[in-house]
Amino acid sequence: MSLTGVIPPVCTPMTPEQEVDTASLVRLVDHLIDGGVHALFVLGSSSEVAYLTDAQRRTVLETVAGHVGGQVPVLAGVIDMTTPRVLEHARVAVAAGASGLVATAPFYTRTHPEEIRTHFRTIAARTGLPLYAYDLPVSVHTKLSAELVLELSREGVLAGLKDSSGDDGGLRAVVMGREAPFSVLTGSEVTVDSALWMGADGVVPGLGNVDPQGYAELFRCASRGDWEAARTEQERLVRLFEIVHVGGSRMGGSSSGLGAFKAALHLRGVIDCPVTALPQTPLNEDEVGRIGKLLAAAGLL
Repeated sequence: MSLTGVIPPVCTPMTPEQEVDTASLVRLVDHLIDGGVHALFVLGSSSEVAYLTDAQRRTVLETVAGHVGGQVPVLAGVIDMTTPRVLEHARVAVAAGASGLVATAPFYTRTHPEEIRTHFRTIAARTGLPLYAYDLPVSVHTKLSAELVLELSREGVLAGLKDSSGDDGGLRAVVMGREAPFSVLTGSEVTVDSALWMGADGVVPGLGNVDPQGYAELFRCASRGDWEAARTEQERLVRLFEIVHVGGSRMGGSSSGLGAFKAALHLRGVIDCPVTALPQTPLNEDEVGRIGKLLAAAGLL
């Protein structure tokens, strides 16, 4: 399965009691599909996967996969610290009907590249679903080298890469060295046009929850080679991306970014409640007001 296009990491709406809000989640999925996305990625960073219990992960997976009903592929994040834990999540994802799996390198433990190879090889061998590596060194504290990714691609272990490393040189090395079919997806909201220009196949944008139509339009412009129009749309999205900074220095980056996505979805009438999982700091009224102004400036309110 060679993935291309816009594949947003779906936010996880929650109730004030910190449970998964399945009604809002279904509306969000419809909002994304109606916006023209090409696949969905649940239980990623923008899904607050690190904050969800195993039971909540299962609820998210079953809700999304059941509602989508095969309209678009659904990738399931099986992110956890070590291989045995990832395999448990993978078992649930397979049962829920996921189209593919997304896994990081092991973390918390200190690993060697050979152990990372074993990790991905074991997941692929035991699940039978396409496996996508998630390069997220800011959280995992391990950078997946282009050499390792390409080696596992040639073996048939990896079907693709979601690159959230910020290393454009590394992304280009994978694009240049890959052998089809292998999906190279950028995780950056703000450099999508340049990633597509260098040969990436798509984007996994957290901001795509808020403005799926914008990223779908950006991808369409790039696909037809209209790079000037792609740059114009990208620059509009860069200005919209300022919503992730409204929390400033009084909270962590996750609180500010994920809180902004949820506040924007709430302001747009997609989800009922913008609450984020504990212990994240909530945005205040003034910060939400600033998000509203940025949404209006982007033509979304």
